[in-house]
Amino acid sequence: MKTLWAGLILLGITFSFLNKSPQTVTDVLLFDLQKSVDLIFSLLPIMAFWTGMMRIVEKSGILNKLSQSLRPAIKLLFKDVQNDTKAVNAIVMTIVANMLGLGNSATAFGVKAMQEMQRVNKDKKTANNSMCMFLIINVSSIQLIPLSIIKLRANSGAASPGDILIPTIIATAFSTMTAILLAKYYERKDIK
Repeated sequence: MKTLWAGLILLGITFSFLNKSPQTVTDVLLFDLQKSVDLIFSLLPIMAFWTGMMRIVEKSGILNKLSQSLRPAIKLLFKDVQNDTKAVNAIVMTIVANMLGLGNSATAFGVKAMQEMQRVNKDKKTANNSMCMFLIINVSSIQLIPLSIIKLRANSGAASPGDILIPTIIATAFSTMTAILLAKYYERKDIK
C-alpha cells in the first residue's frame, strides 16, 4: 500500500512538471491540505459525541437489550456467530453506527466485530459466511440519518442540508437489501 501511494504521488508530481504547472503541487500542499485538516476538525465533534454515546449504550446494558430485540435478524443473517454475545454486540454496534451515518465511528466497532467473529471461526484462513455478510452490510450500509453528509452539506452552505434524508434512506435500503439477497444466494449455492 505504501508503494502504491508513493507511486501515485510521484506520478502526480511528474505530470505536473510535464504539463508545465508545478504550482499545482504547491497549491495542493499548501491550500488543499489545510482544507482537509479543517474538514477533519469540523467532523471531529460529531464523531466524538456519537462514539461516546455508543460507549455509554454499550456499558449501560442497553446494547444487550438491543441485541436481544434484533436476535431474529441476527439469527437469519449471521448463523455462524448467533450464539456469541460479544460478536453479536459488536455487529449490532457497527450496524447502528452505520445507520446513523457515522461510518468513521463504526470502523472501530467493525474491526472489533471481525475480531470476535474470527475468534469463533473454524477455518482461520478463510472468512466464514457471517464475516462476508457483515462486510457486505457494512459496505452497502442502510443510513437512516446520514449525519456526516448533512454536516458536510451544512458546512458547504447548502440551503437545506437535510434534503438528502429520504433519497439516502431509499438508496441505501435498496443497496443493502440487494447485497443481502445476493450474499444469501451465494451462501446457499456454496452449501450445495
